[in-house]
Amino acid sequence: MDHAGLHGDRGGRATLNEPQRRPASRPAVTDFDVGYGSLVPLIGRGDAPESLRHTRVIDAAEAVCGPWPDWAAEDVVAAYARLGVHEPWLHQVQAASAAHAGEHVILATGTASGKSLAYQLPALSRIVSAARAAPNGDGATVLYLSPTKALAADQLAAIEALAVPHVRAATYDGDTESTQRRWIRDHANVVLANPDMLHYGILPNHGWWSRFFKRLAFVIIDEAHSYRGVFGSHVANLLRRLRRVCEHYGSHPVFIGASATSAAPAESFGRLIGDTATEVTHDFSPRGAKTVALWEPPLTDLPGENGAPRRRTSIAETSEVMTNLMCQQVRTIAFIKSRRGAETISRIAQSMLDEVDPALRGRVAAYRSGYLPEERRELEAKLRSGELLGIASTPALELGIDVAGLDAVLVAGWPGTRASFFQQIGRAGRAGQDALAVFVASDDPLDTYLVHHPEAIFDAPLEATVFDPENPYVLGPHLCAAAAEHPLRPDDVPLFGPSADALMERLVERGYLRRRPSGWYWTHPESAAAMVNLRADGGGPVSIIEADTGTLLGTMDSPQTHYQAHPDAVYVHQGASYLVEELNEQDHCVLVRRANPNYYTQARDITTVEVLEETKSRAWGSVGVHFGDVRVTTQVVGFQRKSISSNEILGEEPLDLEPRDLHTKAVWFTISEAEMLSAGLPASDIPGALHAAEHAAIGLLPLVASSDRWDIGGVSTAIHADTESPTIFVYDGHPGGAGFVERGYHEAVAWLDATLGAIQACECESGCPSCVQSPKCGNKNNPLSKSGAETLLTRLLRDAQD
Repeated sequence: MDHAGLHGDRGGRATLNEPQRRPASRPAVTDFDVGYGSLVPLIGRGDAPESLRHTRVIDAAEAVCGPWPDWAAEDVVAAYARLGVHEPWLHQVQAASAAHAGEHVILATGTASGKSLAYQLPALSRIVSAARAAPNGDGATVLYLSPTKALAADQLAAIEALAVPHVRAATYDGDTESTQRRWIRDHANVVLANPDMLHYGILPNHGWWSRFFKRLAFVIIDEAHSYRGVFGSHVANLLRRLRRVCEHYGSHPVFIGASATSAAPAESFGRLIGDTATEVTHDFSPRGAKTVALWEPPLTDLPGENGAPRRRTSIAETSEVMTNLMCQQVRTIAFIKSRRGAETISRIAQSMLDEVDPALRGRVAAYRSGYLPEERRELEAKLRSGELLGIASTPALELGIDVAGLDAVLVAGWPGTRASFFQQIGRAGRAGQDALAVFVASDDPLDTYLVHHPEAIFDAPLEATVFDPENPYVLGPHLCAAAAEHPLRPDDVPLFGPSADALMERLVERGYLRRRPSGWYWTHPESAAAMVNLRADGGGPVSIIEADTGTLLGTMDSPQTHYQAHPDAVYVHQGASYLVEELNEQDHCVLVRRANPNYYTQARDITTVEVLEETKSRAWGSVGVHFGDVRVTTQVVGFQRKSISSNEILGEEPLDLEPRDLHTKAVWFTISEAEMLSAGLPASDIPGALHAAEHAAIGLLPLVASSDRWDIGGVSTAIHADTESPTIFVYDGHPGGAGFVERGYHEAVAWLDATLGAIQACECESGCPSCVQSPKCGNKNNPLSKSGAETLLTRLLRDAQD
């Protein structure tokens, strides 16, 4: 199967001329042929027949080139030639030409497919052409937005390397010195920023930026697929505010998006920017072959929670595989979703390397959000130079940071979406050379399902990017921020969607806005931008402070603190472990002290759900499928200490923390007890069947929605006060909802069918973390009935209709 087929070939624009072909490159490190013979020696494991569930080769592909467009500025084409780029790939020409013609365009192609050239070419050409046409005029400007500072810094380096005349580029973010900011506003014509700086620093002060906005020709949205969930909803409204400010100054910039491959990119990008867009999706860049292995850690003899079998952890397995690869001088990156996981993989791999090859000491590190800027820059430099041979990273390095030269990628636990998975494994392959990728399954129903159903990874269509710009908890503060930037006129309101009108009236009633004949005004002395937290769900960031020295170690979002920074929690930073001494929620700080425990901590909570309003429902025979607004009350009541090496529970302690309420969206399934009994489910198994099915359904929702397991929660009950029936709830873990469970409502048949398949694929007898146990269950995974969940899900699906 070729790469384009794997990611979905929806074609692009018509070819401009007969394409030219270049041969794909040859292998760089070793021959990664399919089969045990080459994979086992490489990763150094003798239990491959048990653990290696599947291998798939993504075939090499030849390059298809097109000529430079006749509108491209000669200076820009010459600059690329100096860097060795003598002809662009066809998808670069297609996307660049669409943008030059004034179309909003989204380029959704694979990793390392040269997306930067596709947006740099029209943007820099416009700057050069405008400067030459009016040497004493104002020229043209470009705004580049990326989700991370590191990516913006990378793009700045790339633009500076081109050394195109008349181009004055600069990054504008929280690290920018105040003395530089005025020069950037007055003189830079390419400003590289992130959504946070656009929200807090640029739009509220748009009068200072009037010269820039009047000339704004292009807005570049890099890594557009990363704007999903609540963060995506925030950015969608932020971009509507940007368009409104531009219109105020008389400019109508073209938006260019760069994205990993995803379903319906034109639809998603159009929803992000609030306008129609053209998509270019066929990847014409050369790619070496990539062998992808699906790896399931073996079951151990150690008993787990409630006597369930325990599988070797994906962290331990990935650390060992990484060590074996590094010992063979294979440059490796391991991706894992959690900060703690990245730190632990790095620490275990370093410990193993110290034993088997001390010469490799210091050549593995962790990389994650929460590090200070100087730490991140140092790690990025070491990775590029080759000083680091291995790195364990959160998805922070999944994005388009220049980390070329890697030979292998390990993915510890499913990253949430196929788009993210292919983005991550695309990090391996030196300049199109062959490479290896290994997906190491974690103890999770979705991971179990995927390693036993490889077609769900390689042959299924990619997910759509899910977000909801009209979430009232998101939209309301943005309307206030828009009114503060410039009074909202009646003609402005439709830009923010059909629900904005009613929301405006509620904001007036609550005193946030004042209605005048000409429109709505923000009249408060405080900043309206402060009402919006783009990346967190309330409470703002919390500082992690070392108690002995007062050193700021990093930050954490407030909603995470009850789970990850409660008293006696283990906090890990740069391989060093700390114990939390105090969680001070009033002052937004956590005091930690250096320690070296042989365990990690995991919080437990108790959750209840109240139905506020049902907005959608349908019937599958006697089964009810519902969607609507709910209030979720959660209280973290304790935590467990678990062994790092085995996940064995070493102890449990109570906690006294305040409950937190969450108004959000949920999908819920109802079925009568009589129906379950008639399906053959014993009455004694009903609570355990509901509970087990709920856990597994939470784990499988990311298969149909671009969510993470930790984005969602659930509750099951044998009789619920609001539904008066046995009920399974699954809810978005974000105020107002994130769009994930609504996607689950619409894809309920595929979702529950995959949930049933995951339970049936697991080899355990009575339930384990790979099928029906949950790592965050407040009831200690009790009661659970794996067989009952199979019976229940089979009955739920019997009369189901899409």
